[in-house]
Amino acid sequence: MLKLYIGNKNYSSWSMRPWVLLKQAGIVFEEVRVRFDSFDAQSEFKRTIGAVSPTAKVPVLVDGDLVVWDTLAIAEYVAETHPDKKLWPTDAKARARARSVCAEMHSGFTALRSHCPMNIEAQLADTGALIWRDQAGVRADVQRLVEMWSALLQEHGGPLLFGEFTVADAYFAPVCMRLHTYALPVPAPIKAYVDRVRALPGVKAWIDEALAEKDFLDFEEPYRLRHTEG
Repeated sequence: MLKLYIGNKNYSSWSMRPWVLLKQAGIVFEEVRVRFDSFDAQSEFKRTIGAVSPTAKVPVLVDGDLVVWDTLAIAEYVAETHPDKKLWPTDAKARARARSVCAEMHSGFTALRSHCPMNIEAQLADTGALIWRDQAGVRADVQRLVEMWSALLQEHGGPLLFGEFTVADAYFAPVCMRLHTYALPVPAPIKAYVDRVRALPGVKAWIDEALAEKDFLDFEEPYRLRHTEG
């Protein structure tokens, strides 16, 4: 059986991607959750994950004696080993486009990821309003998302980016969490897509389990501490 090592569901956006992909596709796997205590080299988290993966980061997928790290590599491996699930679009051009937008997410949107870290249990509309006012990079990242998602939804007819669920929707699921948590302004069709992603059974299962954690980590939420102290 596949074994997936992940971090805290409330905070770990990279862990969310392969977990949602597997869960939504109905692929059986064993979850190993390793709590974020800190990211210092000698932390329990780093020691535990470092014993499994050379990067000492989550997520990590283990299949027998094979260890696969990095979310994109995990997605590709799962898609290759479960071709019946059609986790990439069947059309070659659409498949190339899906890989392109996933790669863009993988290496880009740094302002949004930096200023709006994933925090599923929180409602941070006030913080989001300040970020939106002060951070041009966040506004640019969201505008790029709006352009990308609008084009894909129009081209493929929805309800998801390439019609049916694919790796791309799993990849952008944590972005949907961020847009929701920080109440960042997006057009109605994009908000509707965010709501559809949040309602997917695999995503809803992750959200429910994130809410059940009730594990506040102050080093993951410096923005909330600053807001409280101010």
